[in-house]
Amino acid sequence: MSELSNKIDQLESSVIDVYKKLSIEDIDTKIAELEKQSQSSDFWNDNENAKNVMQEISKLKNIVDPWNELMYSIKENKDLAALEDESIEENLGASLKKDEDRFEVLKKDLRYNGEYDASDVIMSIFAGAGGTDAQDWAEMLERMYLRYCEKIGFEVSVLDRSRGDEAGLKSVTLTISGKFAYGNLKSEDGVHRLVRLSPFNSDNLRQTSFARVEILPKIDQPKDLDLDDKDLRIDYYRSGGHGGQSVNTTDSAVRITHIPTGVTVAIQNERSQMQNRELALSILRSKLVHLRKEQHVQKIADLKGPNHSAEWGNQIRSYVLHPYKQVKDLRSGFESSDPDKILDGELEQIIDSYLNANIGLKDKH
Repeated sequence: MSELSNKIDQLESSVIDVYKKLSIEDIDTKIAELEKQSQSSDFWNDNENAKNVMQEISKLKNIVDPWNELMYSIKENKDLAALEDESIEENLGASLKKDEDRFEVLKKDLRYNGEYDASDVIMSIFAGAGGTDAQDWAEMLERMYLRYCEKIGFEVSVLDRSRGDEAGLKSVTLTISGKFAYGNLKSEDGVHRLVRLSPFNSDNLRQTSFARVEILPKIDQPKDLDLDDKDLRIDYYRSGGHGGQSVNTTDSAVRITHIPTGVTVAIQNERSQMQNRELALSILRSKLVHLRKEQHVQKIADLKGPNHSAEWGNQIRSYVLHPYKQVKDLRSGFESSDPDKILDGELEQIIDSYLNANIGLKDKH
């Protein structure tokens, strides 16, 4: 029994270390504060804010509940071991083994050590060089991420989609919600290269296409980011549909430009002008916070415009469908000879290889 007691103590000590690294107690405090807000009599007067608060509570509980349940089980086992009743030794050993196995699974949370890893995601995919092939490639990537999100239980909403002239997508912007959504998907930020036999030319020649995937943590109201109205240029225009047709008959599409940096966000979905404006502002805030973090500056006034052209030539991953089959991530070194499986949303191994390669390193995203 003493050996079991020692193992329980060791496991408890390890879990306490993780509690500190993941700031579980701070998250519990934040949940309590949000739940207090939700109990106020006028909470549901602002439906949008109420919805955001409830989603935040759910997201944070998804992080801490498994750890709190594990700690409760460990303490329960510790109390039982203190009884020194040999008749329960076998059951206690089985319970300890279950807790140890659960700890090994939950330890993966330690890989999410970035400031925004628990945030939801704004994902944008842009067709690059390669004409219709690139637009088709952008749509293939969208399908890949949608399948991945479906498999692991992430929720996805389409904010904006611009169809290609002949096929595929010029661009698409999605919001993705789930446990450590940004922590998982930040590995996908960058240029993705496809090599295949083109289905869009009569000679069936080999074609190289590029698409840019932009991954931003969703930051609705950053406390330390003040946007000055005089720094914003807001243009309203009529949404354009596929084939030049009008999506609607009002000027509901919105383009917001942050004049000092040149960062631009456009939303042209079938929403009201006000909804599109708020969406665009939310994305703009996330872009500026992300840019500030990349450039290591404290003030928005010190930001320089993003260098998109430099990023464009810096691919993070290649997908080769001809003359051989291979997917290679150029940062983690991950390789697979089954690109079809990956393009069908099997991204767990790629993401794990990226996260494992960056354990203990400062979050670069």
